[in-house]
Amino acid sequence: MSTEVATLMISLFVAGYCVGPIIWGPLSEEFGRRPVFIVAFIVYVCFQIGMALAKNTASLLVFRFIGGTFAACPLTNSGAIISDIWDARTRGKALAIFTVAPFAGPALGPTVAGFISVAGVSWRWLFWVLTIFAGVCWILILVAIPETYRPVLLVKKAKKMRKETGDDRYYAPMERNTKTLAQQVEHVLARPFKILFQEPMLMASTLYLSFVYGCLYLLFEAYPIVFTVGHGFNAGISGLMFLPIMFGGVTAVIGYLLIWNPRYEKEMARCAPEPVPPEYRLHMAIYASPLFAVSFFWFGWTSFPSISYWAPLMAGYVMGFSISWIFLSFFNYIIDTYLMIAASALAANTVCRSLFGAAFPLFATQMYDALGARWASSLLGFIALAMVPLPLLFIKYGHILRMKSKYAPTKILPAMRSKESDKTAA
Repeated sequence: MSTEVATLMISLFVAGYCVGPIIWGPLSEEFGRRPVFIVAFIVYVCFQIGMALAKNTASLLVFRFIGGTFAACPLTNSGAIISDIWDARTRGKALAIFTVAPFAGPALGPTVAGFISVAGVSWRWLFWVLTIFAGVCWILILVAIPETYRPVLLVKKAKKMRKETGDDRYYAPMERNTKTLAQQVEHVLARPFKILFQEPMLMASTLYLSFVYGCLYLLFEAYPIVFTVGHGFNAGISGLMFLPIMFGGVTAVIGYLLIWNPRYEKEMARCAPEPVPPEYRLHMAIYASPLFAVSFFWFGWTSFPSISYWAPLMAGYVMGFSISWIFLSFFNYIIDTYLMIAASALAANTVCRSLFGAAFPLFATQMYDALGARWASSLLGFIALAMVPLPLLFIKYGHILRMKSKYAPTKILPAMRSKESDKTAA
C-alpha cells in the first residue's frame, strides 16, 4: 500500500465523520439513542470486514469513507448519552473518562499498525484486528447501553400504560408529533447546521476545537517525518512515539477529577438551587490553551536529529494533556449550554472538526517538506496562540450571548446576579 493511499485512507475515514453526525445526532433525538447506536455500529463492523477483504484500491477508499460515516455515531451520541444519564454535578467526571477514548485511539492505532507492519504480515491484518475489536465493542453496546433519551422513554411508558389500562388518553409528547415526512427529514438533516450558524457560542467553540482536532490528525504525518526520517526509527518504534499523547490525556483526566471537578461541585453548592453558568467550565481551558500553543513550538524546535528524541516525545505528552483539557472544557460547555439538543449541537461540532481532521493530513507532508519541521510546527503554534483569548472572551461575554440565544435553555445567571448584588451592596 503506497504512502499516498494510506494518507487518503486516514482522511476519508475522518471525512466520514462529516456525514455521520448529520444523521446520527438528530436521528437519536427522533428514535432514541440505543437503536441508532446498535444499527450504526454493526454496519461499521461489516465495513471493517469489507476492508479486510477488499480487492482493489477503489474498494478500500469507498469502504473506508462509509465506515467512517457509521463510526461517527459513538462520537456524536456518546456526549448526548452522558448528558441523559448524569446530572451537572457528575457529568464532568463521566465526560472526563470518555474523553480519553478519542485520543487513546489515535495514539494506540499507529503503535499496533507499526508492529503489524514490522512483523511482515499482510496489511489486511490491520482491518481484521479492527473487526475483532469493534465486534467486542458492539456486544458491549448490546449488553451495557440502555435507552437513555427521556422523550423516547416517555413514549415507551405511555404505550405500556395504554396496554395495561386500556385507556387511550396516555400519550407522550413525541407521539403527538404532526410533522410530515419531509419536515422530519429537514429536521434531521438541517437542525445541526441551523443551530451552528445561529449560535456564535457554538460557532466559535467549533472553530477552535476543529483546529485542535486537525492538529491532532496532522501528527500522523508529522511524527514519521521527525521520528522515522529524522531519527531513523522503524514503523513499530515510531508508532510508540504516539503513546505520550495518550499518557498526557490520561494525566489530564486525573487532574480534572482531582482538581477541577471538586471546584465545580463547590461552585454548584454556592449557586444552588440555580445552575452554574456554563462558562465556568471554560476556566480549565485558560491554562490548556497556552500549553497547546507552547507544545507545538516545543515539538518543532526540538525535532533536529541531533537532539534527543525524548525532547519532541515529551512535547507530545504536553499536546495530549492540553488537548484533553481543551476538549473537556468545551464539550462540557456545549452540553451545559444546549442540554436537550446537545446531540445536534455536538453533531454540528463533530462535522466541522472532522473536516479539519480529514484535511490536515492531506497537506501536512507538503507543509513539513516545504517549511521544515521547525517552522511548520511553529506556524501551527502561532495560530494556536492567536486562539488563546477565546475562553477568556466566553467567560466575560458568554452570559450576554446566552441571553440572546434561541436554543440555550440555561439563561439563569446566579453568578452574574451575585456579582451585581455585591456591587450594589458596595
